[in-house]
Amino acid sequence: MVKPFMSKKVVIDIETIGRDFESFDEISKEYLLKFAESEEDIKAAKEGLGFSPLTGEIVAIGMLNPDTNNGVVYFQSPEVLHEPLKENGIEFTADTEAGILRKFWDTVKYYDQIITFNGRGFDAPFLMLRSAIHKIKPSKDIMPNRYSLSHTDLLDQLTFYGSVRRKFSLHMWCKAFGIKSPKEEGVTGHEVHDLFKQQQYLAIAKYCVGDLYATKELFEYWNEYVRFSPNG
Repeated sequence: MVKPFMSKKVVIDIETIGRDFESFDEISKEYLLKFAESEEDIKAAKEGLGFSPLTGEIVAIGMLNPDTNNGVVYFQSPEVLHEPLKENGIEFTADTEAGILRKFWDTVKYYDQIITFNGRGFDAPFLMLRSAIHKIKPSKDIMPNRYSLSHTDLLDQLTFYGSVRRKFSLHMWCKAFGIKSPKEEGVTGHEVHDLFKQQQYLAIAKYCVGDLYATKELFEYWNEYVRFSPNG
């Protein structure tokens, strides 16, 4: 079990990919292409498989202590590292999808507050449902009441729980507030599937770190300049 980071807050981000379309049964294939009327539609449907835990899988789970900048990325790789790699306070640990999910639940239970960007709409449900598929029970409620800051979803906070109609991406929020965006480093989430096929597993894990730092800085900006505190 990984030791906790000695902090009550932890930033979480995941990277996902879609399963091979040919791995689905014929009924599922038909369902997935139900509304595809053109070659472009078919391509889009296949490329969107990574957005659902029923058709995708998790290839990296990043966790960052926002107070110390120490953290860990659990990532999928057929070559399990005998000794975890550590760079700039971030530990990289390889395992199967089931293995990285177990490591995540063993770690997250120590924290009172998790911080995400769109974590309620994506990361948390994906983590819980992929865990259920592997028959892994959660160690913590990472989908509490929407207004509970025990899961601080910055997309919820910055749009005031949906009052602001246009949501925008992590990159757009970072650019608006002068925060370095990980999307400027040459890798985007759309490339994760190709990197996985190319066996660039560690590259995916390192890309996840960029999202962790950006989310951490966005949290600090929100906490300082947007969140209202009657005590100043």
